[in-house]
Amino acid sequence: QVQLVESGGGLVQTGGSLRLSCAASGSIFGINTMGWYRQAPGKERELVASITRGGDTNYVESVEGRFTISRDNAKNTVYLQMSSLKPEDTAVYYCNADVVYRFTAITRKGDFWGQGTQVTVSS
Repeated sequence: QVQLVESGGGLVQTGGSLRLSCAASGSIFGINTMGWYRQAPGKERELVASITRGGDTNYVESVEGRFTISRDNAKNTVYLQMSSLKPEDTAVYYCNADVVYRFTAITRKGDFWGQGTQVTVSS
């Protein structure tokens, strides 16, 4: 069907930067909204940022001005540039995509998730 593969997580010091990538593959006709979520230990998963196919973006208030989401529609890839990182940004980051795809000769629409990538910000 459809797979989302994330990369780019890691360990960084406070104030540092990281860039996450998420590539979608499979029998894809098109991808509508793509987004990044995160889940810290003991907390619920929250939406960090999202971007429509046309490029409209939305951010959670806590990352406004520090994170930038972008996408390459030709590559079915979404990015999250994270700057001025804080310890409270530490979490597992998940990619999400609303995908129109083909499965057994039928066009379907589904919501897919990546496996998650750990981002750790040390103080």
